[in-house]
Amino acid sequence: MNESLLFTDGACSGNPGPGGYGCIAVDDSNSVREIGAGRTSTTNNQMELQAVIEGLKWLSSKGSKKVKIWTDSAYVIQGITSWIFGWKAKGWKTSTGGEVSNQTYWEELLKVTQSFPKGSLKWGYVPAHQGIPGNERCDEIAVQFSKGLNPYLYEGPLSNYSVDLSLPSHVDGQIPKKSNSSPSSKTAKSYLSYLGGVVYRHKDWGSCERRVKGQAGAKFKKSTSAISESEILKSWGLSASTPIKED
Repeated sequence: MNESLLFTDGACSGNPGPGGYGCIAVDDSNSVREIGAGRTSTTNNQMELQAVIEGLKWLSSKGSKKVKIWTDSAYVIQGITSWIFGWKAKGWKTSTGGEVSNQTYWEELLKVTQSFPKGSLKWGYVPAHQGIPGNERCDEIAVQFSKGLNPYLYEGPLSNYSVDLSLPSHVDGQIPKKSNSSPSSKTAKSYLSYLGGVVYRHKDWGSCERRVKGQAGAKFKKSTSAISESEILKSWGLSASTPIKED
């Protein structure tokens, strides 16, 4: 393998709450290592970041020079490839002058990325919970650790590894573009709302609107064929396994 490979994922029950991270790293000599751990109080974004940090640390220790990273966290990809440079230039402040969330994680991730040659890390987005084995296995590791379990973690040759690390042809690594259209301009599979720590699934925009209208801090979004419910949950800092109540 000319290019090392890294799949990563994070999970959290609550925000904050107990969480875990998982990753699959394959070095230049085709050695595989599954890595993961749990935290008693954390957030989903922190676990997404920690998964990448730990995977890259291991690959760096193995002498990898080029790495393809697959994550279902748009937050991680956009942060490390774009936002972080502005944050650092402003003294770790956002564009509005606020504190950067998860600064210590970002600083650690930046440090480990700088241990690789410039331009040698390639970041790819993989849709969550779409049956892609590498992503599904990382999620399984992260969720088990978030529950306080100690899952078996494989370490050995790629030839003996049971998880298929190839990706389907439709996965191009690009983060899906957000739609600026109104909630009713496209046919939605469902609408999700998040209020008071509870997520609801609504069959139509009217019922979703009734729950969120006039409610401070309420979040809502429609799920379409391009944007899955799990991606919406992750964009809100929640685990993809967060319970969803039917409205």
